[in-house]
Amino acid sequence: MSNIKIIPLGGVRENAKNMYVIELDDAIFVLDCGLAFPEGQLFGIDAIIPDFTYLEENKDKIAGVFLTHGHDDAIGALPYFLDKFNVPVFGSELTIELAKWLVEESGLDIQFDDYHAIDEEVEIDFNGTIVRFFRTTHTIPDSMGIAVHTDEGNIVYTGNFKFDQTASGDYKTDYRQISEIGREGVLALLSDSMEAESVTENVSESEIEKEVFDTVQKTKSRIIVVAVASNILRIQQVLNAAARFNRKVFITGRNVEKIMEIALDLNKLSLADEDLFVPIEKIDDYEDDEILILETGSAGEPISTLDDMARGLHNQVNIKKDDLVYIVTSPSSSMEVAVANTENQVYRAGGKVKSITDSLKASGHGTPIDLQWMINLLDPKYFIPVQGEYRMLAAHSDLAHQTGIPYRDIFILSNGDVVQYEDGQMRQSGQVPADNTLVDGIGIGDVGNIVLRDRRILADDGIFISVCTINRQKKQLVSGPYTVTRGFVFAKESQDLIERGNEIVKKVVKETIQDKSFEWSTLKSNVRDELGSFLFKETKRRPIILPVIMEVNQRRR
Repeated sequence: MSNIKIIPLGGVRENAKNMYVIELDDAIFVLDCGLAFPEGQLFGIDAIIPDFTYLEENKDKIAGVFLTHGHDDAIGALPYFLDKFNVPVFGSELTIELAKWLVEESGLDIQFDDYHAIDEEVEIDFNGTIVRFFRTTHTIPDSMGIAVHTDEGNIVYTGNFKFDQTASGDYKTDYRQISEIGREGVLALLSDSMEAESVTENVSESEIEKEVFDTVQKTKSRIIVVAVASNILRIQQVLNAAARFNRKVFITGRNVEKIMEIALDLNKLSLADEDLFVPIEKIDDYEDDEILILETGSAGEPISTLDDMARGLHNQVNIKKDDLVYIVTSPSSSMEVAVANTENQVYRAGGKVKSITDSLKASGHGTPIDLQWMINLLDPKYFIPVQGEYRMLAAHSDLAHQTGIPYRDIFILSNGDVVQYEDGQMRQSGQVPADNTLVDGIGIGDVGNIVLRDRRILADDGIFISVCTINRQKKQLVSGPYTVTRGFVFAKESQDLIERGNEIVKKVVKETIQDKSFEWSTLKSNVRDELGSFLFKETKRRPIILPVIMEVNQRRR
């Protein structure tokens, strides 16, 4: 009997950063290697990646990384992973090409070329453990689920998926293979939970395409299409509509150009008109009803760039009267406030906003009927909902229970939880490190809670710098204190407050330097304590207080 462990290092109780470890005896199989983009109070952070500590402690066991699709939530952390580990990477043709590009663009000095493009016909044998892929439907071609064969049954990870009977070509689900995996026996199913709470089922992509066509046909002004760069399915529909109704496409985002170039080279994206694209510099040569601007922004979220357009701050295109802003993909829930504010700016600029989700349920993730259908096709003994906030995982658990899986065989995990199968029973058996690793510029993991706390305070209450010079030998205050503030109060209008603060600093410095056991740390600490108490009493704010104490010595003659 195999020793089996399942460990999420990312992707549970959150909406991205997918990474799941399947450990069979002395082999580790890493499923997906995604990142998340920062939300809320993560000031200045560029990305969040999984904690690789457990993998570093067991690096000799890693058989490879297996990728389900080419979105950031599945491949975004790969450059940082390959900077530490030299193990083979497997995925579909498009996924691998996007992963290569991502690694090259990362700015890290990574010398790696052990990529393997596979399809659903390939079975990979690792000393008797078979790993295979099956086709699923998502918003990007060549999306795959993964099945890892064990003596106790398959462990299946769906990746991001939905069921759509109108999907075709590289978007079509392989129902036959999923059913075969189910008949072989499934020990555990890890399944996408993003839309488990939905009270509305997805419409088919053929209906969505019709909606896109209708909108482009009926609009007589410029159209600014807002999309996520890697949502190739939606971009294909937009390009088809532009070609059908004689509009030229102007691209403002660099990432989408490269993604489209890769997809075109692999025949995963097609053009009905070879002259469809026109450089943005020539936009003034065309009438408004001949123009479609494709705006994808950066880091997957185009909303901030759209806001620049609405405020007249974009260096290429700004929104003008009667422009239609057409949002064709669903922004993440964390962007709802930003989307609402940006829509206001669009209307102020004279434009209009239409979202594809105003009238249609258009998600790339399975809704409840899809999720229960996947469970019934695979008929797992144990069920682990993944990819979603806790409420989504809980809703998915209820859906699984409705199909007949007892709650005792359903595991709602946190990142780092270990689920182990031994003696014929699956149970939680501990935890491994799984904190967020923050990426800030070229720094990976060097920004922690203390730095984030200081950034938060700087953003909320600002900084108060007090500078003075002392002569420690004479126990005198030579000059100062002088004050510099940023983000706390407007100095010209708060001179009384600053002068009273200076008096407190002067008093603390004079008293502290008289002490025979004088220490610099004590002096600075006393300044922070006394000045901090005074400023909070007067303003109810707690700025970062930075005492700068310099020393001069009397020159001996």
